[in-house]
Amino acid sequence: MNLLQWLRTRGGAFLIFVLLFVVWEVAVRTTGIKEYLLPAPSKIWVEFWKRHQIVAGGAWVTTQEILAGYALAVVVSIPLALAVAYSRFMEQAVYPVIVFLQIVPKIAIAPLFIIWFGFGFMPKLLLVFLLSFFPIVVSSIAGFKSANADIMDFARTTGASGLSMFLTIRLPQALPHIFTGLKVGAALAATAAVVAEFVASDRGLGYLLLQYNGQLDTPMVFATIVILSLIGLVVYYAVEIVERLAIPWHVSQQATAKDATM
Repeated sequence: MNLLQWLRTRGGAFLIFVLLFVVWEVAVRTTGIKEYLLPAPSKIWVEFWKRHQIVAGGAWVTTQEILAGYALAVVVSIPLALAVAYSRFMEQAVYPVIVFLQIVPKIAIAPLFIIWFGFGFMPKLLLVFLLSFFPIVVSSIAGFKSANADIMDFARTTGASGLSMFLTIRLPQALPHIFTGLKVGAALAATAAVVAEFVASDRGLGYLLLQYNGQLDTPMVFATIVILSLIGLVVYYAVEIVERLAIPWHVSQQATAKDATM
């Protein structure tokens, strides 16, 4: 998809954002809202540029936490989902534990991570992992169980091996479900990293948010939120690009390609 095609498919959303910022700017200037309550977008940009190096340093720290925790969630979730889908014992013994871990509030166990692992990188990584883990594993389990039974039976009559059926039937049919979970997990990863930094951190975007909020520096609060949102968007769309390359045959990708050529 080239730039022109991207603009055709995303141009509407981009225009809405532009109009939102214009309305925001005009409303703040005409109503005289106090800056500490709602700064104008132009003011946010000015303040951000003055301290962009500080924010960039925090963004790099948070990005590392997001990517590491998300990658760990992917590496653990998909093989575990495969084991649960293929093993009745794993489904009955392990899956309820997974559900229980999801129900436990992550913000409540974050202080335990600090007690166990200190104030370093590990507690943030684990919290990102926990929030990203559940949607990936649940979607992957559903995907591995979604193989068409008639197709599987036909493949067996041809003498296909279990590995061959997995690679040619079960895995391709599971990939759309897996990527759905990957995208949900990617969207949650940024939130998890900031929550972890809220609990205990001396750097990162979450730390900067607390600092600027305590100083009533609302323009920098907005600027930090925007940067954090952009990081989350980049991770999400990176997964979406991989999905487009991995399953171009799926109906969702064919519809996207069709819209881009219209």
